[in-house]
Amino acid sequence: MQKQGDIIQQLTKKQLTFHLYFTQILLLTIASALGIFLFDTTSDFWKQLRFSPDILTVGMTSGLLIVMIDILLMKVLPAKYYDDGGVNAQIFTNRSMGEIALLAFFISVSEEVLFRGVLQFHFGLVISSIIFALIHFRYWAHWFLIINIILLSFWIGFIYEFTDNLLVTIIMHFVIDFLLGLYMRKNGRQRRKEGMSHE
Repeated sequence: MQKQGDIIQQLTKKQLTFHLYFTQILLLTIASALGIFLFDTTSDFWKQLRFSPDILTVGMTSGLLIVMIDILLMKVLPAKYYDDGGVNAQIFTNRSMGEIALLAFFISVSEEVLFRGVLQFHFGLVISSIIFALIHFRYWAHWFLIINIILLSFWIGFIYEFTDNLLVTIIMHFVIDFLLGLYMRKNGRQRRKEGMSHE
């Protein structure tokens, strides 16, 4: 049986983009279906989306802090600790900044609506965080990546509990995915250049 990384390596950029967006649409569809059954009124859901200073002070700050910690760990730990089979490199290396921003936006909205806006709202922090970690199964191949995604999941869930504002976690998630996507693009292009220079 092929590993996910090997399968993704065989996809064209167009095919990979289709699969990425299809996954996010699927998550939003699941969130909508669950929301119909779990929320008494639609206003109960929309109350979670509020413009407030927390979006910048808590959401952006937490996102930047996570990115700085992650980049620091990538620099000091052996490369094998962050080895996801080349999936992230394949996703981000050949994308423009705008493409990464759009992808980060769709991922942050769909995942936060489902995991915080629906699941955590109704079933609590622990259940939603565990399910969030479980669907990121490509990180299960390495103990460090598993711990990393579980801690991140609980931290985003805690921020949601603390602020009671879904926009805060959407912004936080966007900042993390967008900046780390740019960082991975830079690293992927650098490795490609180094590979070419050795040929």
